[in-house]
Amino acid sequence: MSSNRWTKEQVKLAFHLYCQIPFGKIDGRNKEIIDLAKIIGRTADAVAMKMLNIASLDPAITSTGRSGLGNASALDQEVWGEFHADWEGLALECSLLMRHLHEGRDEPANMADSDETFDLTDFTGKTRQVLTEQRIKQNFFRRVVLSSYRGRCCMSGLAEPRLLIASHIVPWSKDKTNRLNPSNGLCLSALHDKAFDQGLISLTDDFKVIVSGSLKRRNDVFIKEVFIPLEGRQICLPERFLPSVEFVSRHRSVSTVNN
Repeated sequence: MSSNRWTKEQVKLAFHLYCQIPFGKIDGRNKEIIDLAKIIGRTADAVAMKMLNIASLDPAITSTGRSGLGNASALDQEVWGEFHADWEGLALECSLLMRHLHEGRDEPANMADSDETFDLTDFTGKTRQVLTEQRIKQNFFRRVVLSSYRGRCCMSGLAEPRLLIASHIVPWSKDKTNRLNPSNGLCLSALHDKAFDQGLISLTDDFKVIVSGSLKRRNDVFIKEVFIPLEGRQICLPERFLPSVEFVSRHRSVSTVNN
């Protein structure tokens, strides 16, 4: 991969990393960018520039007056479209590609989707492959959502990673196509995630919190202090991958907020 022209695989890997680190940390001094640059035979500054070019295609970036570098190529646009059409496939492809590139350099993969707390040694064959792919997908989605929301719950502002959930707006089991779509994600505390999952809170199309009548009627001090003040408050929007209004509407339609 020594040509000056970016290959499609290189652009995919740059986009893959673009999704997973905060926009403000796209810099040639970022260790993850440096590591990727070494693997694909580019300079760290070149990788950072490519990621900023990709950012110019992101409506969540451009809508705030930021523009990235504004030099996105036709190939960048093609990869952008492919990711949005098949998040799961591209996440798995990039993970596999990174693994092969590390093996080609005869060094261990230091992959962002590794999870040492999840032991696969008890499984064999197809079961292990399925579990590995699920772990890769889940870790990718978590990194994308948490980085987009700057590592904070969009309702409470909580910034403790161990208490944050990459919550699906439309549940994982209900929409296979959009399981890894970042626009189907919210960064929520474990408590707010549970309430959202149960339909006790939802969102308007302009991303303001709706608290269900059943919660409002509860004579509970904690609920009155934590949930009731959220009513009508706009969530903190992500710096990338805005929530899809379609997904928000679907969530609201099956929630209990009108009860």
